[in-house]
Amino acid sequence: MSPTLRALAVAVAAALVLAMLFPIAWMVVASLQGEADLFGSTATRTLSLEHYRALFDERGFLVPVRNSLVVAALTTAVTMPVAVLCAYALARLRFPGRGALLALVLSVAMFPQISIVPPLYLMLRALRLLDTFPGLVLPYVTFAAPLAIWLLSGFFRQLPPDLEEAAMIDGASRVRALRDVVVPVAAPGLASGAILTFLYAWNEFLFALSFTSGPERQTVPVAIALFRGRYQVPWGQVLAATVVATIPVALLVLAFQRRIVAGLTAGAVKG
Repeated sequence: MSPTLRALAVAVAAALVLAMLFPIAWMVVASLQGEADLFGSTATRTLSLEHYRALFDERGFLVPVRNSLVVAALTTAVTMPVAVLCAYALARLRFPGRGALLALVLSVAMFPQISIVPPLYLMLRALRLLDTFPGLVLPYVTFAAPLAIWLLSGFFRQLPPDLEEAAMIDGASRVRALRDVVVPVAAPGLASGAILTFLYAWNEFLFALSFTSGPERQTVPVAIALFRGRYQVPWGQVLAATVVATIPVALLVLAFQRRIVAGLTAGAVKG
C-alpha cells in the first residue's frame, strides 16, 4: 500500500472512531451537568454528581444493576455448556439432516420475541416463575443458545479433528477429549460466545419488562425505561444510569477484546 493510501486509511479509521466515541463522550459529560444546563437554560455550566447521587440514593439503582448481573451471569452459565455440547455434535458427528438441524436451531433466534410473550407469560405464570430470576433466565437461554451454538459450531469445524482423535486413541472418551483437549484450544470461541450471551442478557428489554412486575426483580433496561415521570423525563438521571450500565459492558469487552476478535474471525478462516 502506498503512503498516500495508508494515510487515507488511517484518516478514515480515525474519523470513524471519533464518530463512534462522540456520543459516548457527550453522554458522560451531559450526565455531569445539572438538569437546567442540559437544555441550555443557564448561562454558566458546572459539573456535578447530583444525577448519580439521586440515582443511587433516591432510586436505588444498585438493585437493577445487581439483578442484571445475576440474570446475565446465570444465563451465560446455563447457555455455554449446552451450546458447547450441541455445537460440538453438529461440527463433529455425522448424521442425516445435520445442516437442516443447525438452520432450525438458528431460526429460533430469528423468531420475533413479541409474538411469543403471551404464551411464555402464561407458561411462567403456571410454573410460578413470574417476577423471579429463573423466569428470566429460561427465556433468555432459549434465544441466546442458538446464536452461541452457531458461533461455536463454526469454530469447532476449524479445529483439526486429530486433536481429539489422538486423545481417544490413548483411551479417553469423546466427552473427556472434548473437556480436556478441545475446550482449552477453543477458548477464544468460548469467550466470544460467553461474552455475546452475557451482553444479550444484559441488554434484553422485552422479556424483562413483561415477566417482572416490581422493582425487586427489574433489570437495568427496564429500570431506565421506567424513569419517565408523569410530566417530564429526568434526562440527567437517565444519562447517568446509561453511563453506569455501560461501564460493566465496556470493562468486559476491553478485558477480553483479543479473544472476542479471535473467536469471531476464526470461522471465516479455513483451518
